[in-house]
Amino acid sequence: MQSSQTPSRANLAGWLYVSPLVLVLVPFFVAPILVVLAASFFATDGFGGLTPGFTLASYIEILHSALTLKLYLATIKFTVLAWIFTLIIGFFVAYFLVFHVRNQLLAIGLFLLCTVPFWTSNIIRMISWIPLLGKEGLINQALLALGVIRQPLEVLLFSDLAVVIAYVHQLTIFMIVPIFNSMARIDKKLIEAAIDAGASRFDIMRLIVVPMSKSGIALGTIFVVSIVMGDFFVVKVMSGGGSASVVSAFYEDVGVLQYPNAAASAVLLTLVLVAIVSLILRTVDIRQEITR
Repeated sequence: MQSSQTPSRANLAGWLYVSPLVLVLVPFFVAPILVVLAASFFATDGFGGLTPGFTLASYIEILHSALTLKLYLATIKFTVLAWIFTLIIGFFVAYFLVFHVRNQLLAIGLFLLCTVPFWTSNIIRMISWIPLLGKEGLINQALLALGVIRQPLEVLLFSDLAVVIAYVHQLTIFMIVPIFNSMARIDKKLIEAAIDAGASRFDIMRLIVVPMSKSGIALGTIFVVSIVMGDFFVVKVMSGGGSASVVSAFYEDVGVLQYPNAAASAVLLTLVLVAIVSLILRTVDIRQEITR
């Protein structure tokens, strides 16, 4: 009798442990997604009113629109460029902190220094680039003073370049943290043994450091990709309205009360993100990384 009650008590205890998480996820995550999914199949009267029913008109309109393809290509472009530069910077910053800074306290201090930009808001971090990248900014003034250019470069601000710079500035930390965490677990004796065996620095990087940092790279990639693809504010501000993203499209739909179209766009973007994250997770066991 006692043995039959033990599993039931264990199951009850398990449900009690996860109940706080369920109480948060259901009303603030699951329910909104279901509402958006339902709204994507509704019809609209054009004035913000929704007609309950089941129609694929919003999906058909979005998928047959040339603008949709253009926006996805623009979003993918920003995502890929931001990912490449954050990966390069994040990887080598983490590598330097783990393998070249011998004092652990100093390494932690430098690591915390990377978080300084996040002490200010997203808006302030973007505005801070204007005095640097503007036509009268420090970069243009320096280049003019050195005679490198004859007139200010307009491409530095309110352009796709400015969007990528802002993303890299904001998201590099999301690549540094997981890669640093993965590299910090690499046994230094393994590196020393490889050096004693005659391996070059490039071979050590290629055969030891990169493979053993895959989990951190995968986590950082998920962070960067999901944030860039789900953002519209940086694109809107830093491009000066010259570029747009998928999210900015259904933001505009909400502004003109086209809720079914906006909901359908959100559902499609969510599916794309889920597919991308699923592909990334196939390359590494994230659960093993988290539980280590």
